[in-house]
Amino acid sequence: MPPRPSLQSLLLMAASAAAGGDSGLLLAARRRLPAAALAAGGHRIRLLHAFSAASRRGRHEVACCVRTEPAPRPASPVAVRSRSVHSTENYKKGCEQRLGQLIERLKKEGISPKQWRLGTYQRMMCPKCNGGSTEEPSLSVMIRMDGKNAAWQCFRANCGWKGFVEPDGVPKLSQAKNNTECETDQDGEANLAVNKVYRKICEEDLHLEPLCDELVTYFSERMISPETLRRNSVMQRNWSNKIVIAFTFRRDGVLVGCKYREVSKKFSQEANTEKILYGLDDIKRARDIIIVEGEIDKLSMEEAGYRNCVSVPDGAPPKVSSKLPDKDQASRIILATDADPPGQALAEELARRLGKERCWRVNWPKKNENEICKDANEVLMFLGPQALRKVIEDAELYPIRGLFSFKDFFPEIDNYYLGIRGDELGVPTGWKSMDELYKVVPGELTVVTGVPNSGKSEWIDALLCNINDQVREHARKLLEKRIKKPFFDARYGGSAERMSLDEFEEGKQWLNETFHLIRCEDDCLPSVNWVLELAKAAVLRYGVRGLVIDPYNELDHQRPSNQTETEYVSQMLTKIKRFAQHHSCHVWFVAHPRQLHNWNGGPPNMYDISGSAHFINKCDNGIVIHRNRDPNSGPLDVVQVCVRKVRNKVIGQIGDAFLSYERVSGEFRDADKDTAKKAAVAAANAAKAPQRKG
Repeated sequence: MPPRPSLQSLLLMAASAAAGGDSGLLLAARRRLPAAALAAGGHRIRLLHAFSAASRRGRHEVACCVRTEPAPRPASPVAVRSRSVHSTENYKKGCEQRLGQLIERLKKEGISPKQWRLGTYQRMMCPKCNGGSTEEPSLSVMIRMDGKNAAWQCFRANCGWKGFVEPDGVPKLSQAKNNTECETDQDGEANLAVNKVYRKICEEDLHLEPLCDELVTYFSERMISPETLRRNSVMQRNWSNKIVIAFTFRRDGVLVGCKYREVSKKFSQEANTEKILYGLDDIKRARDIIIVEGEIDKLSMEEAGYRNCVSVPDGAPPKVSSKLPDKDQASRIILATDADPPGQALAEELARRLGKERCWRVNWPKKNENEICKDANEVLMFLGPQALRKVIEDAELYPIRGLFSFKDFFPEIDNYYLGIRGDELGVPTGWKSMDELYKVVPGELTVVTGVPNSGKSEWIDALLCNINDQVREHARKLLEKRIKKPFFDARYGGSAERMSLDEFEEGKQWLNETFHLIRCEDDCLPSVNWVLELAKAAVLRYGVRGLVIDPYNELDHQRPSNQTETEYVSQMLTKIKRFAQHHSCHVWFVAHPRQLHNWNGGPPNMYDISGSAHFINKCDNGIVIHRNRDPNSGPLDVVQVCVRKVRNKVIGQIGDAFLSYERVSGEFRDADKDTAKKAAVAAANAAKAPQRKG
């Protein structure tokens, strides 16, 4: 069994696959498609080749770039050798025909750049999202050199458009061999990279020279010293009377690739050369590794004292292996990619590939009041090397979804201790006798039950009015509780004065500002999911803090045939609790008890709720609303509020409270001591009474 690849090998594979950047090859020649392809598309395709690596007679010493004539260039493109012989005219003709078909199919998808690049990932504007508000070239397109397929993907999180096209006549077996990435064997990936034959290049063949004074000054303005440039073999090349910076990619000191950069930030690189991490030799024996997104960022890290840094060659990869390296290969990998969305996407991709459990990420500091530094070089330029060192020293563990430490919640815990929100000890109900037993806490679930006509809904309406004090019939009840006057001149109002028009208008305004209604307009029962979706919208749009679901039996409960009612209720209550906790919204859930066959007239138990004992088991607070119906047993206008469960001991306890109900206004008040005492005695006697059929 072959040995597992080392971390360096994995990083090399990452570099080989990570080719989503804007780093195309320099144009050296054009070819026309054959007549058949031109007839189909009537266009040209630019084939991009490398600078010549043809051998020269004798070696030339590296000299200063200041000269009057450009260096001589080869007249023809370089022939690329491979293990298989593909030099026949039939093969070339087949490649060009396939490429013609691919170009046509890409154009039908809206992919049509100014020039086509083969065998490398090409960045361009996505025709679906147009780069979003920043108009970034977020689409990565790859066309195989042999024309067997083309693939693309947009790396904007809000788009993600991707696709794959292939020409006619490509055998499926060939496609599978050429296009399927090895997801189960990383050694297979390593073998693919090893078996490919790359060009051998050297500084003389590429006409590389030491940096001129102008470029040394350019780097000094970016706080990169001549010593750092020399150690990393940063050079230059004269191309068409234009001087470009040459970043040399080396393994074991041997030049294997070269990337060019103009001062205007246009990139290109040598074709058919192996793509490796920039600075690969600097992490050979490093236990801590820093990964950045650009060559200048790697040089900036060295200025801050960190040589154990590499840069990915071309940005975010479009496809990666799911295999992770052995955990003993590196103790820490610090991801210091750019602060912009593509840079953060690259960090996520690298962390996924290398294992989030050993990755760390940096937080870039502010460079002024309104902006943060984009990358390592900006920190070095604006804040200095000490600030860049602090960025690395303060790197945080890369977040893993669902895995937290208490530090993540310290701000919330601090606010709880200091009472910043003001509701940490619960929101008072407005009734003194109740506040000793129960208060309202955002994010909790309260289940309310009671036999029919006990006043459950009336009590919740009054509670909501009390809380908000510190469709038609529902509005009338709420307005009466708010204004404390009857809505109509009707018999139930007795001699009480009806609310005035001004009071009515004031109450309407209060209603509109305080409550929102969720009601199903369709000829069907609403489901719990439907209610929670609308409640979520109300939280996000209006900032509501409380939700009343009243009553449970008027919801649609079409549970699967293979699910028991107990399982269904458990799942439903879990959804409601998650909603409450996630949105810091208190939920009151009104549920009726099952039919009581041997009822003694006393308050029911929470376990009597129809459906499942999960109503009492899963709720944070359990309340039973009960009123006496027997005039011989006690006062009829007193409501007994039985608090039967309080999970949070900070805000309450189990016990009973007695409230007087004013029938005219629908108002609840704390019962006076004598009334409460009589009601308590009546409740105790009812509990002792023999059960009777309900």
